Amino acid sequence: MNSKKIVVIGSGFSSLSAACYLAKQGYKVTVLEKNNTIGGRARQLKKEGFTFDIGPTFYWMPDVFERFFNDFNKTTSDFYTLNKLNPAYQIYFGKKDSISISENFNAIKQTFENLEKGSGKKLELFINKAEENYNIAIKDLVYKPGENLFEIINLKTVFKLHEFILTISKQVSKSFKNKKLRKTLEFPVLFLGAKPNNTPSFYNFMNYADFKLGTWHPKGGMYQVIEGIVKLAKSLGVDIRTNCEVKKIITKNDNTVTGVNTNSGYFDCDILLSGADYHHTETLLPSRLRQYTKNYWNNKTFAPSALLFYVGINKKLNNVSHHTLFFDTDFETHAKTIYDTKEWTEKPLFYASFPSISDDTIAPKNKEAGIFLIPIAPDIKDTPEIRATYFNQLLDRIENITEEPLKEHILFHESYCVNDFKQDYNSYKGNAYGLANTLMQTHILRPKLKSKKLNNLYFCGQLTVPGPGVPPSLISGKIVSNLISKHHVQ
Repeated sequence: MNSKKIVVIGSGFSSLSAACYLAKQGYKVTVLEKNNTIGGRARQLKKEGFTFDIGPTFYWMPDVFERFFNDFNKTTSDFYTLNKLNPAYQIYFGKKDSISISENFNAIKQTFENLEKGSGKKLELFINKAEENYNIAIKDLVYKPGENLFEIINLKTVFKLHEFILTISKQVSKSFKNKKLRKTLEFPVLFLGAKPNNTPSFYNFMNYADFKLGTWHPKGGMYQVIEGIVKLAKSLGVDIRTNCEVKKIITKNDNTVTGVNTNSGYFDCDILLSGADYHHTETLLPSRLRQYTKNYWNNKTFAPSALLFYVGINKKLNNVSHHTLFFDTDFETHAKTIYDTKEWTEKPLFYASFPSISDDTIAPKNKEAGIFLIPIAPDIKDTPEIRATYFNQLLDRIENITEEPLKEHILFHESYCVNDFKQDYNSYKGNAYGLANTLMQTHILRPKLKSKKLNNLYFCGQLTVPGPGVPPSLISGKIVSNLISKHHVQ
């Protein structure tokens, strides 16, 4: 039995994943969470009989979740029930103008063919290449710790180098002319936190995850996954403390962490792992022990923040799906306001989730739970007046586009934006998704899992490898636990 103590800061997916792996290896693991509930960005809101996932709502890459639980001789079904959504999602391009993406790939091909003759066969070829990339990336590359370039250079990847130069947008436009089809294929890249014209085409493996692996829903919401991992962690002996905010990291001889000071007292440790915001974690150290400067972070391309609304609706909806995307405005114009001008866009694209359409545990009978999300620039001005303006705009657009009366059926709404991300998660500039997966922020070019200044300080989560998203966060926890074992031999 390993007597070494590990303190983990934060209780998001990456922290909980790492805690499970480290406990399995025999470490004494304590997780410290600043908020009063576990889950980090994947927390839950309950109000008047409605249940809302505050953060992630898409369950993609089911194989990654299954692989995680299999590592502990468990399966996802031991902790929650999964249902495959059909349609996976619906995209509106204008008034009563939408397409639905089926759970069945042949049906998806027919949808493409209906919009552009010959595109069904092209889609099959496109997805076949995407599957190759998925098998290389998800089954191999993303489990590398990002310590050196040779981790990702091998016979499989050397023939894919051109796909790191060509962008998603260029690859898609080469095969598909219809704008609706292009938008549909570029949509999954938004999960990587970057513009399609700035994301390597190798990342088209997200399209394989979308069209072939499908979109799933854990009954009760994404928070059921958090609760499942927490149950696993506790069964492995992990001690989880809430309302325990780390205020300072204590070091010895400028090379070793000895513990942390919190609002609840001092916790000593042999190894410290932070799944909290990377930038914030380093501010808990003296400046001489920080790896990355203020300029380093300022010059990084961050994924968007978000303006979110959690809405109780006193009727069932007919003209929307569980996941509904509103692409009735220009994506490039919206993207420029996120990455270039960093200002509020006049007419944003947005996403709406109505999980109660598929799950009767989410809302009271004959009512609907709605979650609306607008991607926005990090650190943008955030006021109650701005939030109210956009909420009213979204309601107007949903009513107009779907011809579904909505305004008079709103029971309540709660909002969440930049200021909340900063307050609740110490999120750098209030970002929601971490660092964008651009070419210059891939693998070894991301912040390191192991501190270069302190020999027992480690990091995991969306600001380090492999990147943003729930599946990568689970993987990040596994990678860093292996790295800790490598550098701290029993």
